[in-house]
Amino acid sequence: MFFAILARVHHEILLFAIVGLAIGGVDDFIIDVVFLCRRLWRKMIVYSRHQRMTTATLPASTRPGRIAIFIPAWREADVIGQMLRNALVNWGHQDYRIFIGLYPNDQATLAVVAPLAADEERLILCINEQHGPTTKAHCLNVVWRSMLREEARTGIRFKAIVLHDAEDVIHREEIRLFDVMTDRFQLVQLPVLPLPGHGGWWSKAIANHYCDEFAESHGKYLTVREAMGASVPSAGVACAFERQTLERLVNPANGGPFDPGSLTEDYEVGLRISNMGGRGVFVRMRDDKGQLVATREYFPDSLKDAVKQKARWMVGISLAGWDRMGWQGGPAEWWMRMRDRRAALSAFVLFTAYLALLLWGLLLVGNLLGVAPAPRPSSTVEALLWVNFGFMTWRMAMRAIFVGSSYGWAFGLGAVPRTVIANIIAMMAARRATFQYVQSLIGKPLTWDKTQHRFPDLESPA
Repeated sequence: MFFAILARVHHEILLFAIVGLAIGGVDDFIIDVVFLCRRLWRKMIVYSRHQRMTTATLPASTRPGRIAIFIPAWREADVIGQMLRNALVNWGHQDYRIFIGLYPNDQATLAVVAPLAADEERLILCINEQHGPTTKAHCLNVVWRSMLREEARTGIRFKAIVLHDAEDVIHREEIRLFDVMTDRFQLVQLPVLPLPGHGGWWSKAIANHYCDEFAESHGKYLTVREAMGASVPSAGVACAFERQTLERLVNPANGGPFDPGSLTEDYEVGLRISNMGGRGVFVRMRDDKGQLVATREYFPDSLKDAVKQKARWMVGISLAGWDRMGWQGGPAEWWMRMRDRRAALSAFVLFTAYLALLLWGLLLVGNLLGVAPAPRPSSTVEALLWVNFGFMTWRMAMRAIFVGSSYGWAFGLGAVPRTVIANIIAMMAARRATFQYVQSLIGKPLTWDKTQHRFPDLESPA
């Protein structure tokens, strides 16, 4: 009796899982087809007649201007000093100012930044009037108001605002590229390439799954999104906003263009710019040495921090995004927003798939003990299982190719087993995100869910 009920439950859960996985597989496969067709067309039509542009052949801006870099910093004493010194050396004497958002109750970070800014006019401290942590958006609005005061003091209006985090390793050509591209676009996003992890195999696997996801997302998905005319969301780092456009988003109640009630203010700003007719662009360009102009950084290498970070993204994009940003735009935009917001549901489908696998194992054990019939799927379920197997094989191959092209082929092959770890993190993050979102609906304010950061040893050969 028990195993008969278990078999029925297994069938229903399995059917739900494979239907959900098949829908997601079709969705991903269409993205892949669009990307491959676009790549083939550009190779045969565009690059057969025109040489690929690099920063060496990039023309100068027709309207050069001063660039503002916003860096919100809450408990970043371990990394921000190295990050700022590296940025100042890399960017040299280009026309920019770095605004660092700080908190009065974060004396450790203040103690690191204040000596650097003492004799450096390019570094400007922006002290929050509130104790931390607030949301990142609230801190960015404090920085925005400091930028306005700097404009009033100098009489020089900034051309663009660039967002970065305190752990970012920034490319030397980034400022010049932003200066050129913001002549034509209101939002410019450059690739983000996570740095491979260090330490034990578990820490490496957690950190490296970010490499896998960003290699594919910033190597394929954003290029497809832009090509289809949909909005280009900001990644929160390595992105620039044309200053006048960002000013149009200012809400006096917020004290700036960012919504302090959001955990993914960067993503939302990209969509809001598109909603009011602005153009975004995702730029993959190489420098004179063939290196991709991208921001590199370490991502979390502990399960706890990875789940916290992924949960924050899910709350802001997948859950709150439904009611905060709506469904503006045409079919391509609706499709992209649906893909953005499917993360929590996808994690639930994954959970049911793993649960179905576990129940299948129990039924198999029961059959070996002679107390249950052999678990045999119906013809419909079997057909869907084969469809999903085909999609899974294609998906793993595509991921390995994109990861391999960015990090090497051995690393790319490692992306296949790391998918299991990515799935575990996604399921745990979905659970945390759901609880946080429900709590926010009943009045608990959202705050900056801090994760620990570190900065690479740039002097090391590694």
